[in-house]
Amino acid sequence: MSKTTAPSLRKQGGGIKGVRRTKRKSESIGISVPIQIGEKKSKVYRGLGGSRRTLLLRVMEGNMLDPKTKKFSKVKLISVKENKANRAYARRNIITKGCVVETSEGNGIVINRPGKSGQVTLLKQ
Repeated sequence: MSKTTAPSLRKQGGGIKGVRRTKRKSESIGISVPIQIGEKKSKVYRGLGGSRRTLLLRVMEGNMLDPKTKKFSKVKLISVKENKANRAYARRNIITKGCVVETSEGNGIVINRPGKSGQVTLLKQ
């Protein structure tokens, strides 16, 4: 048996082995909430080791990076133009990494994970 694969959950005769243990809280995937455009609303929750994380629920503005001048500017988010993760997300104005967002200074691509970092960072197109 190689180190990369988990041990089989079947017995030699073909039966299923019993569950060894339940999942620990630290092994949970985490909170997955769609981030929408609207008045800012966030939640702070405890991470592993007592660290604190900011979970965005709604956001109205973000930081846009202009690649020519290499400067950030605060912009107002208007709507989601395109979301390759899911077409329905664009209709519902849900922000994920890689989506194209219409802002007050033109379109921008989200280059961070807003659900993990607590803010939206955009790259100007």
